[in-house]
Amino acid sequence: METPGSQTSLHRANLERVVRAVRMAGSLTQAEIARATGLSAATVSNIVRELKDGGTVEVTPTSAGGRRARSVALSGDAGIVIGVDFGHTHLRVAVGNLAHQVLAEEAEPLDVDGSAAEGFDRAEQLVKRLIAASGISQDKVIGVGLGVPGPIDVESGTLGSTSILPGWKGINPSEELSGRLGVPVYVDNDANLGALGELVWGSGRGVKDLAYIKVASGVGAGLVISGQIYRGPGGTAGEIGHITLDESGPVCRCGNRGCLETFTAARYVLPLLQSSHGADLTMERVVQLAREGDPGCRRVVADVGRHIGSGVANLCNLLNPSRVVLGGDLAEAGELVLGPIRDSVSRYAIPSAARQLSVLPGALGGRSEVLGALALVLNEMGDSSLLDSALPAGAPAFT
Repeated sequence: METPGSQTSLHRANLERVVRAVRMAGSLTQAEIARATGLSAATVSNIVRELKDGGTVEVTPTSAGGRRARSVALSGDAGIVIGVDFGHTHLRVAVGNLAHQVLAEEAEPLDVDGSAAEGFDRAEQLVKRLIAASGISQDKVIGVGLGVPGPIDVESGTLGSTSILPGWKGINPSEELSGRLGVPVYVDNDANLGALGELVWGSGRGVKDLAYIKVASGVGAGLVISGQIYRGPGGTAGEIGHITLDESGPVCRCGNRGCLETFTAARYVLPLLQSSHGADLTMERVVQLAREGDPGCRRVVADVGRHIGSGVANLCNLLNPSRVVLGGDLAEAGELVLGPIRDSVSRYAIPSAARQLSVLPGALGGRSEVLGALALVLNEMGDSSLLDSALPAGAPAFT
């Protein structure tokens, strides 16, 4: 039996620390594992050897700082994770392994504001199609990350605002998809998953405190504090779209006036330009025209950037993040929108917080949420199943 404080218990805890560090990073050298876990180089070396002999990790030669090193990653056979992203107009699914390799990915149009049942039918079909196309056995799937474009009530597991997805009223997304696929499903809103995606694979790599801002049909922020997504006790942290900018401004869907969302979200911004560019204008097209020099589109993009910067300044004053990553179509405008964001931050944020902040475009584009869904599974899953094969034959078993 394993008892607290015993050598077996300590050894298992050290194994878990190493496996978790590698799982979250994708791959690490042994020196990086030692720094991340606080274990000695000798202990890490011995643990990596055990994990390699048990088939849990793969070790490949690499270099670090000009010196030879060994890169450690979880085995491609250790398990498969699935990411599912419901956007307002699309469904995207990705299949990946625990070494942070994306094995398959596909997107298709979908009106997610309609029937939830249809959305889950389509998601189930696409997941199973990608698994089959990848030649993967379905019993290798150990979890699914699911993103939805709205806040999740942490107590009930349902969407916290039916005004965002009226067709999903009373639906528990985790239970619905888990019942169809037969594996655990972890759910979060799209902004939080965008933050996770950029943190693990994109513009947030190397920092522990960041805000991911997504501007689409609404405005939201995914907040990362000390390397972890911060959701708040009710799961609604990051709703910066409802910061009040003008008490006499347009009425927001939340019932207040002059929210940040009413000056930046597509539903409010596009009508400003539709008389000259047509009723089918999209934010993607606005950004393209702005980059081509259209004066009206450039002005609107700059105005949106200044308003977003006001919201970012509030985040700086409250949370003091070291990086803000802008996602969604608007990020493709580059300095046309990033410059005005920085100008507003410089004007409204505490100078010390503004100096420490970098504002960058997202590196993953429309993939940030689905890759964040993969990262969500990697973040939430436990390590017990991975350690079942950690020790070679004949070594003491854990109980």
